[in-house]
Amino acid sequence: QVQLVESGGGLVQAGGSLRLSCAASRRTFTYDMGWFRQAPGKEREFVAAVRASDGTIYYADSVKGRFTISRDNVRNTVDLQMNSLKPEDTAVYYCAAYSRGSVDAPDYNYWGQGTQVTVSS
Repeated sequence: QVQLVESGGGLVQAGGSLRLSCAASRRTFTYDMGWFRQAPGKEREFVAAVRASDGTIYYADSVKGRFTISRDNVRNTVDLQMNSLKPEDTAVYYCAAYSRGSVDAPDYNYWGQGTQVTVSS
């Protein structure tokens, strides 16, 4: 069992930056790690992921060029640097570990509790 705890959410103006961090309760270097988000009334959607086997990184088209995912296998963390934020990025952001299929699908074994990101216009 792995517990994931996200931090770093908050309120920011459009164009600003936030850095989210996800800390795992134990070693996760063999797990694919991902970030997803869910806005009110919408389904959970993929944001970014890093594959464990070869370190390949994936981004949703909507965040490509603005967000950067990174993992630290020593500290057991995965971060999401978010720049040039837009109001449409407002959502609860979730960290996930251990993909059971495609890394961009919300089919992971472990999920954090989520952290709210609000971008004002």
